[in-house]
Amino acid sequence: MKEDKIPTRQSYGESLVVLGKSNKDVVVLDADLAGATKSELFKNEFPERFLDMGIAEQDMIGTAAGMATCGKIPYASTFAVFAAGRAYDQIRNSVCYPNLNVKICGSHAGVTVGEDGATHQMLEDINMMKALPNMKVFCPSDDTQTRWLVNEVSKVDGPCYIRTARLASPIIYDENEKFEIGKAIQIGDGEDGTIFATGICVSEAIKAQEELKEKGINVRVIDMFSLKPADKDMILKCATETKKLVSVEDHSIIGGLGSIIADVLTENQPTKLVKLGVKDRFGESGKGKELLEKFEIDSKAIVKEFTND
Repeated sequence: MKEDKIPTRQSYGESLVVLGKSNKDVVVLDADLAGATKSELFKNEFPERFLDMGIAEQDMIGTAAGMATCGKIPYASTFAVFAAGRAYDQIRNSVCYPNLNVKICGSHAGVTVGEDGATHQMLEDINMMKALPNMKVFCPSDDTQTRWLVNEVSKVDGPCYIRTARLASPIIYDENEKFEIGKAIQIGDGEDGTIFATGICVSEAIKAQEELKEKGINVRVIDMFSLKPADKDMILKCATETKKLVSVEDHSIIGGLGSIIADVLTENQPTKLVKLGVKDRFGESGKGKELLEKFEIDSKAIVKEFTND
């Protein structure tokens, strides 16, 4: 990993500008949070293709759906708690049911929102979005992957949900890395265990991987940035090749990454999985990095899981 740290919400905003220059059908909507979601970068470059809908998330999704019926590719941006939560009915009935080409970005997800507190720390959005027919769900782990993803989903015909973070995270991949929707990224080939991670927790998993190696424990990290569709082949491969499976996510353990992996395992190859995540409770106010440690979804918690046996 590189020492440079960039929030994936920043990567999202900057990549929208690049996409807007190459595709004139791209339009961006926001719900009075353009400065925080970084969609303001697109607004500054293409004001005629940007709509600030105010504090009206349901209206934003409905408008995006209408624009999609006219051949536009709308990217609707707001905090994850408002995108997935407040506008769920509109996403379900106005976007997913008619299978419209709307891209939704829920930023500031997870406990790493930090000082905004429990009301704004969305821990259920992966669960809610993956349950919707036609919806594809992604949670990029770094700047490089986010930039690729924002561009790639513009080529996908149908609803997509992208989850980004407030907290800055290390750059993991170089510009030549190959990504594919529905395919996970394997980092390392250790046989002692597998750490499945998504989003901001991928860098924590890599830190744990390095610490465990010093202790003589060799594990692989699987970056599950594509949550729906998920890479079933990779999950089963790791279940076959490694001794222990652990998932880690800045999300509730109910219905998130761990549940996605468990569904694959129970149907194909029953295997024990340890799920690290927020355990059926709300978050709390505090600094993002400190909350990762408090809720035991940081590198320290991962190392502990592999060394306490």
